[in-house]
Amino acid sequence: MDLYGKDMITICDWKKDELDKVLNLAKDVKKNRFSPKYTNLLNGKTFLMVFYNPSLRTRISFEVAMTELGGHSQFLEPSKMRVKLLEVEGETVKDSASVMNRYAHGIGIRILEDAVEKYGDGDLLLREYAKYTDIPIINMADDVYHPCQALADTMGVTEQLGDVKGKKLTMMWGYSPKMRSWCSIQSNLLISSRFGMNVTLAHPEGFDLDPNIITTCKDYASESEGSFEITHNLKEAFKGADVVYSRNWMSSRRYKIGDEVEKASYEKYRDWRCTKEFMKLTNDAYFIHPMPVDRGNEVDDEVVDSPRSIIYDIAENRLHVQKAIMILTMSK
Repeated sequence: MDLYGKDMITICDWKKDELDKVLNLAKDVKKNRFSPKYTNLLNGKTFLMVFYNPSLRTRISFEVAMTELGGHSQFLEPSKMRVKLLEVEGETVKDSASVMNRYAHGIGIRILEDAVEKYGDGDLLLREYAKYTDIPIINMADDVYHPCQALADTMGVTEQLGDVKGKKLTMMWGYSPKMRSWCSIQSNLLISSRFGMNVTLAHPEGFDLDPNIITTCKDYASESEGSFEITHNLKEAFKGADVVYSRNWMSSRRYKIGDEVEKASYEKYRDWRCTKEFMKLTNDAYFIHPMPVDRGNEVDDEVVDSPRSIIYDIAENRLHVQKAIMILTMSK
């Protein structure tokens, strides 16, 4: 299959067998990390990384990936570039993307909800760049999707469970005084549903996710013979789970009511926390999280640090998944 030049903005734009190709290659890349068959595949090529938001794992993993494949990455901050930022006048996306297209071999963009005015604007920016480039646009997390994280999640879970079809994933809203985005959550739900998991999404009332994403998850679950259900009963959600994912996410009200009122609304849900007691209700489940973890709020330390926690494995898998995407879309 020829994936050269293909954008990775969301896994929804990739066929199931193409996603399988990414994961299978990522596993081989991990096994043969410094093998000569991979270390020069992107020799002489440059990957531009445009960060509207700060990052730890994303920046490091993409830079290391490019280095280990023999290429070079450039870290770019829009605030230090002459590009259009919200209401700040600057060079148009058409012009800047067209020039980048002639310099580099791939572009990564990270733009989360606090860098845009309304939900979806970040994702639209990536698609605008894709309109004016022939080189692949790779989503390093926008306000709707985080495909690289979702693929790393799935890689980590399959390393422990093998085929995940029919396994139960409990995705729960976790209390945190920090306000978190939807992208990692929504992308995990999409890929888990697409790979045939029995997904239970648990959250307090009022913390609904993007309705279009939820509809797509249900469609994927039907196609893959999995299941998708939403509950507001946290205890019931844990029963029989094979994988538990606890993370805070903002409500859709945030854009209207503002950050402070939004955060204050979380306080009555302090009991929405992944604890050792809740984990006893599961099928000896693995704990996953995209990080950074809000320890003691979203989840207790004894769960994060337990032998069933695979958060560091998944963090490492970001490197291997991203190398696989780069090889498939940038190497020829």
